[in-house]
Amino acid sequence: MFNLEGKKIVVTGGSRGIGAGVVKALDSLGAQVAFTYSSRKESAEAVLKELSGNEHMITQLNLSDEESITTAFKEILTKFGQIDGLVNNAGITQDQILLRMKTDDFDKVLNTNLRGTYLCTKAVLKPMVKARNGSVVHITSVVGQMGNPGQANYAASKAGVEAFSKSLAKELGSRNVRSNCVAPGFIETEMTNELSDDQKQKLIGGLALERLGSVDDIASAVAYLLSDNSSYITGQTIAVNGGLYV
Repeated sequence: MFNLEGKKIVVTGGSRGIGAGVVKALDSLGAQVAFTYSSRKESAEAVLKELSGNEHMITQLNLSDEESITTAFKEILTKFGQIDGLVNNAGITQDQILLRMKTDDFDKVLNTNLRGTYLCTKAVLKPMVKARNGSVVHITSVVGQMGNPGQANYAASKAGVEAFSKSLAKELGSRNVRSNCVAPGFIETEMTNELSDDQKQKLIGGLALERLGSVDDIASAVAYLLSDNSSYITGQTIAVNGGLYV
């Protein structure tokens, strides 16, 4: 695949699901990884034990708390000295149809997913611009592209991240800092494992490839965008959705 030897990469929300899969893939490709968790330190430690290298690190980070983000990235920069890549993966959902959605739940999702992405990205820009090198990858969602009933807040946050990424790409291209998105569709994670067989079949019925995606499918796309193989790609979104939305 892609060689990430020597690259120092931060992954937010790396203790489970897609984030954990990305962390493991980056480790296997030679990167030094710092990944964050919000509350499940034991889950993060379990992922850390699976990694082959010993220079990786974990740190707690609350996406809705600016001070927490500042502290986490200061700790990472102190240990790593530089940051070559950032994967904005962490996020939340608070699903409900709009007629019943509480304003606090709308605000919480936007503040965490969109504002949190802004804060994490801003935290790595100075070292990347100084080094004139860097790649930021945002995990968005097919929901941000096509919408979904009961997820107006989540869809808006992910669509906002995609527009944010495009603007960032135009701002920083002259400094050789790239910004791209990976937009997953339905991926086999802890959440989809809770679905019944009938529910899974209904999902699969709408997919051109007739299967749910795997965490590895997302991790491969992320690794590509972090690698030098994608050095002429910025401001783009790679849709990894099995043909759900084309």
